[in-house]
Amino acid sequence: MARILLAEDDHSLRGFLTRALERAGHEVIDCENGDDAIDALQAGTFDLLLTDIVMPGADGIEVARVASGLYPGMKIMFISGFAAVALTAAQASPQAKVLAKPVHLRDLVDEVDKMIAA
Repeated sequence: MARILLAEDDHSLRGFLTRALERAGHEVIDCENGDDAIDALQAGTFDLLLTDIVMPGADGIEVARVASGLYPGMKIMFISGFAAVALTAAQASPQAKVLAKPVHLRDLVDEVDKMIAA
């Protein structure tokens, strides 16, 4: 079981992702924007950051920078519906995994499990 910080501005998608990850046995703290995610990072520790890239407030790349600064070993996974933005994220955080939206919930859970196990 991992403690996951999820940052996703789409309310419905955030709910689906949270429920899928919790059903897989993970503890999920979810945030609706990047600023709230940064606050959560400063308040507690996490095994994995799962973040949308394009969000109100701080974007996912900024959230990942803060996460890496606070917890250098934290695993990071980006999800994005924008190919060009996903490429930028991959360049900014080469150790991170980037998944394209739409993402099947089972595939997301499998990728999260692989990252946690690595």
